[in-house]
Amino acid sequence: MKFFIKKLGCPKNDVDGDFISGRLIDAGHQITDQADEAEAVIINTCGFILPAKEESIQEILFYEKAKQQGKIARLYVTGCLSQRYGEKLLRDIKGIDGIFGLGELEALAGAMADGVSSRAKILINPAPDFSNLAGTRRYLESGYCYEYLKISDGCDRYCGYCAIPYIRGRYRSRSIENIISEAQFLAGAGRKELILVSQEGTGYGRDLKDGTNIINLLQRLEQVAGIEWIRLMYLHPETVTDELIQYLSFSPKTLAYFDVPLQHINDTILSKMNRRINRARIEEILQKIRDASPDNIIRTTFIAGLPGETDTEFSELRDFIADFEFERLGVFKYSQEEGTPAARFAAQVPEKVKDERLDELMTLQQEIAFRKNIALIDTIQKVIIDKVEPDSLAVGRTKGDCPDIDQSVLVRDAKVKTGDILDAKIIMTEGYDLIATTEIGPR
Repeated sequence: MKFFIKKLGCPKNDVDGDFISGRLIDAGHQITDQADEAEAVIINTCGFILPAKEESIQEILFYEKAKQQGKIARLYVTGCLSQRYGEKLLRDIKGIDGIFGLGELEALAGAMADGVSSRAKILINPAPDFSNLAGTRRYLESGYCYEYLKISDGCDRYCGYCAIPYIRGRYRSRSIENIISEAQFLAGAGRKELILVSQEGTGYGRDLKDGTNIINLLQRLEQVAGIEWIRLMYLHPETVTDELIQYLSFSPKTLAYFDVPLQHINDTILSKMNRRINRARIEEILQKIRDASPDNIIRTTFIAGLPGETDTEFSELRDFIADFEFERLGVFKYSQEEGTPAARFAAQVPEKVKDERLDELMTLQQEIAFRKNIALIDTIQKVIIDKVEPDSLAVGRTKGDCPDIDQSVLVRDAKVKTGDILDAKIIMTEGYDLIATTEIGPR
């Protein structure tokens, strides 16, 4: 069959979608990037927070209607939403031909091979292994110089607001050899930058109980020929060690990009969140990162409006952001997720107040980001080129910028190609983005 896969949610989900596509191609099916050309549509859903769940359901309903109109023959649903709500989805949305939990590639391939459409819910494995993540079975879209590489799945932390442990199960690290095999495959496909994703990058190896840790993995990945940049995502602040700070600050290939989701700074809120860390320790870690190298980039996220968050506690967070001046920062509005401890907390914050707090923090961060960008004018930055537009404008990123979530560098009059890593002179700013030229002159 000719199939189209709609990938929703985070990069980790994108990786899962690539392996679904690879398995189906191995089975003789043909992928298309145009839904109106497909016989079968697969929705790889996200179920992290309410807006993501709503988007997933809207996509399912959209393609259910397309099926009713005879535009597609089959509709399958997989991913986090089906992992958690599979039975309800199958019961409530009659146009779904099959629901598949995480990692159920063989079951999906079997359903696609069946000549008769069937409405069978596949039993969900609460913590699937990594047998489905075999590097050479992954489908890769062309035209990219970077790729996301999943190093683990699941989470054992049970933060008070987060449903991930209930969806993806316990924390499980892939073996180093399995990861290296996929990294070599990605390098052979022309990828220059690896972005390591998981629920907790600093937790890698903890469950293996053989001494393996994230630094061991980074050292091995740096030996893979063809890989120039390695970006480690999702560093839980509790597990950011002095050794890791020094390694990321001075590694030849792993970037000094510290993606440390803090979520809050007030000790009472951090305790309610079950973050297992307090403000004093957070400040100590952040200062160590700043002291290690002036080139270190810190990215973080915060949550506005946890139940019971007072004006005083919010003001403490706002003042902390203003004082520390993070290079990169995102804010999420608290989402009340069923089954999580925070969903049962008293004093749920009104949506209007949450929106106002989110807007206030993002406005503050915009001022900080614009000021930091202006300070980069006339500096030389290493830039990796993500794509080249027809008008000779190249779009790239600095070492301090991750695709999709951070800013871009627009390089003018560049005779470059995708994947080039070059010196570029920043000549002006345009909002969050930087404008640069390769004509850097004397240095």
